[in-house]
Amino acid sequence: MTYTYTPRGVCSRRMVVELSDSGVIENVRIDGGCNGNLQGISRLVQGMKAEEAIARMEGISCGGKPTSCPDQLAQALRIALAK
Repeated sequence: MTYTYTPRGVCSRRMVVELSDSGVIENVRIDGGCNGNLQGISRLVQGMKAEEAIARMEGISCGGKPTSCPDQLAQALRIALAK
């Protein structure tokens, strides 16, 4: 399943997540934001169960913001799993 998410409160503009039927992250593409860091995060979570990625990234903040790109990715994964 492919899910597209529009993040809020961060520099990135769009997140596209591909999940297998068993909830494993097959691919993540993030447009905008800190390119190198987001490529790294995308590669690190590839092959990981979505629930594990959510547990690791949810609640991370960036600077003075209450959220971050990893936190927003966790939100995208949570919504994608619910569909």
